[in-house]
Formats: sequence, structure tokens, C-alpha cells
Amino acid sequence: MPEQRVRVAVDGHELELSNLDKVLYPEVGFTKGEVIDYYVRVADVLLPHLADRPLTRVRYPDGVDGGSFFEKNKPAGTPPWVRTQRLPVPGSASGRQTLDFVVVDSVATLVWLANLAAIELHTPQWRLVDGRPGNPDLLVVDLDPGPGTGLPECCLVAVAVRERLEYDGLTPLAKTSGRKGMQLLARLDGARTSDEVSAYAKQVAEDLAAALPDLVTARMAKHLRPGKVFIDWSQNAAAKTTIAPYSLRAAPTPTVSAPVDWADVERGTVRPQEAGEVLKRLSRHGDPLAVLLP
Repeated sequence: MPEQRVRVAVDGHELELSNLDKVLYPEVGFTKGEVIDYYVRVADVLLPHLADRPLTRVRYPDGVDGGSFFEKNKPAGTPPWVRTQRLPVPGSASGRQTLDFVVVDSVATLVWLANLAAIELHTPQWRLVDGRPGNPDLLVVDLDPGPGTGLPECCLVAVAVRERLEYDGLTPLAKTSGRKGMQLLARLDGARTSDEVSAYAKQVAEDLAAALPDLVTARMAKHLRPGKVFIDWSQNAAAKTTIAPYSLRAAPTPTVSAPVDWADVERGTVRPQEAGEVLKRLSRHGDPLAVLLP
């Protein structure tokens, strides 16, 4: 069957979309066209969270059950109107010293990426300042449940982390990872470097591991994780990225990394949310993570 192509105009740019009926989530029949539609509909709240952050994409050209690859450099054929920024990447697996990152600043760029089956969107905790990495404006505490644990255990740890961060003058908000874990996000004033923020996050993780040794580990070793929640403090390193708020995830169903209420966290009733549910909640309540924005 010949490849289906359709031309559309978005933000004044002409895009050629292909194979909109291709199923990217086989378990539920969710198509590439529906992925694009989701990103268009969520763009108003998603774009501010992506603004000025160099983007790492995870592409699934054959759907979430097929192969995938991380992509940091702009792909071949990137339209000239797509914003890119060349940044140093010492020690990159590609062997290059610099890469040209895509920076999403329009619905057209979102649609272009979704058409490339860039299902997952990952960003650092810092924004570009005059074309260079600035100090982080976000702290992320990533809660990764080990074997034998899940979101209920993450909720217990999240409440403990919240109390510690609030004691230190921060105001964390919670979101699901869209898979099995959670993240807490807190706005920073940009006064500290990534190394300093990482050191602080590590201290928080180690303190909680000492206080809750049967539930928390701050060490990365896999053999230490069964029955515990790993607090991954390393996500604050300048070179690391975290799944962006409102990004889709490559799960069996089209789940989203979405905000959750603290009341649900305290009850331990947090669960993954799918694209349609997230859009409905946004239409009713707006973006609870907007307070994290500059």
C-alpha cells in the first residue's frame, strides 16, 4: 500500500504528514494521527514547559511495541523554521563534541515531531540563556519504584519528600512519570548551579534513606532496589533529562506524565492517566504546574 501523505498548514508553515492511520499503540489501536491530535490539543499548556529547553526525543517509528531510539541532534531534513541550538556534549555516545538540539517553540514544531513518531519528550531542568545553558530553574525528585513496589509506595515517599522540601523553603508539586513512578518538581530561583542542586538532591535522598531504610534507597545499584523506592537525585545533573509534563509515554496505552493532586498522593490513590483523561482535566481545571513557570 502506498504511503499516505497529507499536507497541512500549522502556524503558517506547511507540513507533510504521513501514515496518520498507522497504529502506534497496538493494545488500544491509538494511531499516529491521534498522537498528533493529542499534542495539538495539549500544546497551550505543554509549550510553556518546553520553552527554551533543548529537547531529547524518544522515537518509536514502528509503535511502542517496536524498536525505539533516543534522538538529541536535529534529524536530517529538519525544516529551516524549526528552532535549533548548538550545544557542547562532551563525552557524547555519538562521538561528537556538539549537537544541534531542537527547541520547541510552536505548535508546528510539535506536529512535525509527532509526525516523526517522537512520542516521548524529555527536557533538562535548566533553560537556555543567551544560547547557553543557564542555572536550573527546577528541582526534580524522581521516585522510581523497585521490584515489589509501585505507585502506592511512591506516594508514601512523596509525602516524606514534600515535608523535607517544604522545610527547606521549597513548594513541590507532584506528577506521574506516565509509567510506574512519580516525580516531584519545585521551582528554583536560578541562583545555584546544576552541581549544587544535584548535591542538595543527593543529600535529601540520603537523609530520607536513613530515616526510612525499609522503604527508600538513595543508591543506584539495582540489587538494592527490591521492595524500595529509589530516589534518583542524579536527574538534576546538567546533562540529564526528565520526561516533560504532559508528554506521552511509550506504555501499552497512551499514558501521560501528568500532575496529580496532593490529596490523591496522601490517600495513595495515584494512578497513570491517559491522554483523553488528561485533556478533560485540563479543560476543567487548567494547568496546576503553571506555578513552576518563569
